[in-house]
Amino acid sequence: MTLASEQGGRAGEELVRSLLGTGALTPEWADTFRAVPRAWFLPGLVWAHDMATGRSVPVSRADDPDAWERAAYANVPLVTQWDDGRHTGTEPGAVPTSSASMPSVVAAMLRDLEVSDGMRVLEIGTGTGWNAALLARRLGGSDVVSVEIDPVVVAQARAALTSVRPSPRVIHGDGRDGWADAAPYDRVIATAGVRVLPPRWLEQTRPGGIILAPWGTHYSDQDALVRLTVGDDGRAVGPFLRMVEFMKLRDQRLDWDRFRTYVPEHPDFPGDADASRTPLALADLGRRYDSVRFVIGLRVPDCAHVVNQTGEEAGKAWFFDLGSRSWAAVAFRERGSDAATVHQSGPRRLWDEVEAAVTWWIDRGRPGVDRFGLTVGPDGSARPWYEEPSDTP
Repeated sequence: MTLASEQGGRAGEELVRSLLGTGALTPEWADTFRAVPRAWFLPGLVWAHDMATGRSVPVSRADDPDAWERAAYANVPLVTQWDDGRHTGTEPGAVPTSSASMPSVVAAMLRDLEVSDGMRVLEIGTGTGWNAALLARRLGGSDVVSVEIDPVVVAQARAALTSVRPSPRVIHGDGRDGWADAAPYDRVIATAGVRVLPPRWLEQTRPGGIILAPWGTHYSDQDALVRLTVGDDGRAVGPFLRMVEFMKLRDQRLDWDRFRTYVPEHPDFPGDADASRTPLALADLGRRYDSVRFVIGLRVPDCAHVVNQTGEEAGKAWFFDLGSRSWAAVAFRERGSDAATVHQSGPRRLWDEVEAAVTWWIDRGRPGVDRFGLTVGPDGSARPWYEEPSDTP
């Protein structure tokens, strides 16, 4: 055994102990994580992502093998592709499009999937191949199918999986279509965020089977992990478990260019927009992982928003309707200043809806996402609910 492999073995064991300690990793998965380390599936150049700052730092195995190994066994997400593969060089690209998720996220999702011997699993989003390898080690390679849309990512995952036995079946295809040839599945697990649950996933899951997926709205990049049980009628119902954030299915990414013509350009701003004031502060809209942002998305459907922050509590928040040309803009000032100025235009009063959603959330004691759930019809149409499937949020 080489010194590097000894160090990797120690780092892998430390990671397993840490994940067991937090409860993300359950004992029945521990030996699988020891036998199939994430490092086996990583390319020579990765970008370690800092969740707090949003920065991604390149780490090269050729230039600094020790730093690369530390990153491989650390509980951090690692970007493995930028800009759908068009990116070159070591500096981060514009948009991360493939990654190796945090080990704690991988472990917790496998825990929540609740697999057992004899089950057949469909994975959407192969990525590096690590998650599929873990499932195959636990269940057997013939019972795990993984679908990946990017041909380069597929080739890299297949190459990494050649040294793993048993190996899952890796399909080059669009994940939204699932893989009917091996259906029905007992479990479907998605490692990409969705805004509409593809109907094929429901069709290919046997009644009583479970779909585990990061689901959200276009209001923000946030996802919440939803655990859906498929019924005999083709519907799927289940609770949200916790906040996550994944790269989105390619055909469900939000195209921000569509909003360029909504707002009149300076000096005409705000055009025919109505002006008003709001007592809410920028902080009331929530930070990146706050549940209020997710709840606003549930209660204000078909709305996208972005914040251009200029200070601790100052900045301008923009809201755009996906179905009409309605928009709203709120100019927030630092705390202690006058109430924020609101401009709204179009038939839909977007800011009024957002303000009402925040008030609703506060009045109910600021509930977390685990108090909400989702009902999905056979056609993929989704109805969020609060507390009980019969209650709308």
